[in-house]
Amino acid sequence: MILIRHGQSEFNVHFAETRTDPGIRDPKLTELGRQQIAAGAAFIKAHHGDRAKRIITSPHTRTLQSAEIIADALNLPVMIDPMVGEQAYFTCDIGTPTTMLRSQWPLLDFLNLAEEWWPLGEEEHHVDLRAAHFRDRMAADQAWPETIVVSHWGFIRSLTGHRVKNAAILHLDPTQPHPNGAEVVCVPDL
Repeated sequence: MILIRHGQSEFNVHFAETRTDPGIRDPKLTELGRQQIAAGAAFIKAHHGDRAKRIITSPHTRTLQSAEIIADALNLPVMIDPMVGEQAYFTCDIGTPTTMLRSQWPLLDFLNLAEEWWPLGEEEHHVDLRAAHFRDRMAADQAWPETIVVSHWGFIRSLTGHRVKNAAILHLDPTQPHPNGAEVVCVPDL
């Protein structure tokens, strides 16, 4: 399975400068973030494009935008799964209601997504439980080697033990016990 963290978001820019929450709810990608993801998509296409068959993404705007760029580059279907969403901690982790997401991405299937799908309040260990459940679910899914997952720093850290930069790409074998089975294979240098 391939994991990729979303590209740089508006939140990332402000937080990197101030180390304080700028209060941006469900931020979009910056132009640099779009370039990072395009570079990541090119890497995936060159090294794994023939094996990739689907994308699973968090419903956050920054991951949906990232998944859209990858899907366009590799001509893959996108599945929405809030289980791979970010750990609820900052304002950026509050999502966009499903009805609004449907209007922005009319070709994606949001049918099984609750109107308010993001965790309410800070998550302490819940993200670790979500990551463990997702890892188990993917280990049981024969299509895991053909799957690209577009997610977030906190979820990827819980899933793999790695703290990764924007648009970092990891290989993960979910059949290996946590935290084994994951390695960073690319960090677009833009």
